Amino acid sequence: MSLKKVKIIGVIGIFILCFLFHFVYELIPCGITAIFFPVNESIWEHQKLIFTSVVAYGIIDFIILQKFKIKYNNFFTSLFLSAITIIPIFLAMYLPFYYKIGPKMFLNIGIMLMAIIISQIISYYILKSKNFNKFNLISFIAIIICYIVLAYLTYNPIKTELFFDTKDEKYGINNYNI
Repeated sequence: MSLKKVKIIGVIGIFILCFLFHFVYELIPCGITAIFFPVNESIWEHQKLIFTSVVAYGIIDFIILQKFKIKYNNFFTSLFLSAITIIPIFLAMYLPFYYKIGPKMFLNIGIMLMAIIISQIISYYILKSKNFNKFNLISFIAIIICYIVLAYLTYNPIKTELFFDTKDEKYGINNYNI
């Protein structure tokens, strides 16, 4: 198996995880699941969903790379950069359509798939590169910091449209309305 095939499988794996992870908080509502999975239908919470899917699939990715003895570099740098860049990639494609025509499920899914593909291309090239080895520890720490920020914003959302759940008319995890 080649690194390219692993990344193609990664696209499918992350895509599936996005669907599975969408309902975790609903099924197991607690502080731990609130950190990693969406607590409402806001645009922001769905970015947490995509970020978590990329990071979680990274564990599977690592196992596959080890099992098939595939050469790679910069694992944590690749994981962090693919997970963090998927957010602006998704938003850059999604928001113009959202503001023009509103949320459309199949369009949202298509955009999510395109963002996943781009993030896995980024991951592929970083795993192939020898220039990022010194950033692995920093990247691992950055993933942890991202989850601290995600947790904070889940409990203390910014009062903007990005964080507003139009379905339940609320921000973040709080049960109060605007």
